[in-house]
Amino acid sequence: MEEKDNLITVNIDGQDLQVPPGTNMVEAAAMLGKEIPHYCYHPKLSIAGNCRMCLVELGMPGRDRATGEPMLNEDGSPKIMWMPGPAIGCGTKAAPGMHIKTDSPKALESREAVTEFLLVNHPLDCPICDQAGECTLQEFSSSHGRGYSRFIEEKNVKPKRTRLGPRVTLDDERCVLCSRCVRFCDEVAGDSVLGFTDRGSYSTLTCFPGKELANNYSLNTVDICPVGALTSTDFRFKMRVWFLKETNSIDFETSVGANTVVSAREGKVYRIKPRRNDEVNDTWMPDPGRELYKLIESEDRLTQCSIGGAAAAATDAIAKASECLRGEGIAIVGSGLNSVEEQFALNAIAKTVQAKGVYLVARYGEDDGILMSVDRNPNVRGALMTGLIDSLPEERLDDLGAKIDSGEVTTVLAVKEDLLAAGLTEAQLDKVSIVYLGAHENGTSKRAEVALAGLTQFEKSGTVINQQFRIQKFSRAIPGPGGAIEDLYALATIQANLSGESFPSTVGSIWKEIGSEGTPFAGLSFQNLSDQGQLLDGSAFDALPFKEGKSLHFEPKQEAVVAE
Repeated sequence: MEEKDNLITVNIDGQDLQVPPGTNMVEAAAMLGKEIPHYCYHPKLSIAGNCRMCLVELGMPGRDRATGEPMLNEDGSPKIMWMPGPAIGCGTKAAPGMHIKTDSPKALESREAVTEFLLVNHPLDCPICDQAGECTLQEFSSSHGRGYSRFIEEKNVKPKRTRLGPRVTLDDERCVLCSRCVRFCDEVAGDSVLGFTDRGSYSTLTCFPGKELANNYSLNTVDICPVGALTSTDFRFKMRVWFLKETNSIDFETSVGANTVVSAREGKVYRIKPRRNDEVNDTWMPDPGRELYKLIESEDRLTQCSIGGAAAAATDAIAKASECLRGEGIAIVGSGLNSVEEQFALNAIAKTVQAKGVYLVARYGEDDGILMSVDRNPNVRGALMTGLIDSLPEERLDDLGAKIDSGEVTTVLAVKEDLLAAGLTEAQLDKVSIVYLGAHENGTSKRAEVALAGLTQFEKSGTVINQQFRIQKFSRAIPGPGGAIEDLYALATIQANLSGESFPSTVGSIWKEIGSEGTPFAGLSFQNLSDQGQLLDGSAFDALPFKEGKSLHFEPKQEAVVAE
């Protein structure tokens, strides 16, 4: 078979495959739909080769020792010289002519032996283990184990509830010493805090003296733990994973836009985990974003619309909000927490009322060089590309305050922002009529003539644009409270009332306008947008300071070509 485009040919279980030189054999086998079991190997970490579960038979084309010429079979094909012992697949990189067997009797027998050793001291507590249902040891033991134990001695007893940090708890008896967590802290988080002590069956995972696992990425060690050793203190013993419904979403904590999976059951979110996207966040996410679901049931949650402080039906509240926004002297305060669809509707309202000013509130933090960016708003770039704003937002609404003091602004539509926290005074708020749309109560909602109870990101669908100008979508994971109303529907209805013309009020329908010809989103639709997102042309905003911040971008790897 000819090699093309710098690819080399390897043979896996009798089938030729073209891969880039140096491709890991675990990954190469996966390209053919074959799973080589493994614990210590992770595609985003260095090779450790210490679990030995990925043993395969390895062979290379033979050469005559005397002449150096290739050795051939009678039919002229290369003669493969098989190594006497098995080799680890994770530590074996593709080389021209390499042959491996993943399911030969020798490979299967070797994995059986490794599994038996791993289970020597492992507790049989699957019924109470948080990892049950998504545990690779549980899965591989059934497919690569003996089905019975020959071990009759007492198992080693180790600590069951060791606190490694504020968010991670260790059950040391379950640890298989794969070292994924150690390598993650060293290589990704840049926080060398974990290591092993003692030897043999007494080896124990622990923190270095005087340290704890407390960095912004500590819970990623739980995600990559192949067994139930590392557990999330927050999620521990709360729900069986097979009951959870998983929904793709986006981390709203920063402008990086890490891809996530929201796990929920019966209208309640239980955990948030990262979703792999090599172009954005690899397979990681910061810890703060995992706690955003707690905003759903926070004490300050708005669950009912109101007019003048009195509870009101959503339809009545929207009608009253529309009345308040008629006339002159109207300003709009949008949010970097709004979706692209909501910002598009807000821009339509701003044009209809001829707004005296449209503002966003900036949120800045320290760039940690990984997944916590300077810009802590998830969708400032969406506001720029929809035309809602044409410059970077400020942290304080001083310009709006001056317009209120001068009497130029008499009504403010505030969406998801507390005007007091953004720098306006109580005296200034007393001078204006306020229409508030948001999911949580604050000083602004309490002073609002109309307060529309909105939804959190977990209760609706939409898109946001991250710091790469990559548009990504998130989907509804749970329904919202009965008295709340979807933000996009509220804004679309207000716009329709103000303009006297219909306006699309669902994510699918509004994209017919957002993605129309001549816009930065031309040709796109919510339904057709890939789960990996799509890069947009953000060159018009290259001069803006946040473009100089950390932008995580990974060049796509050369794809393998399966031989026909």
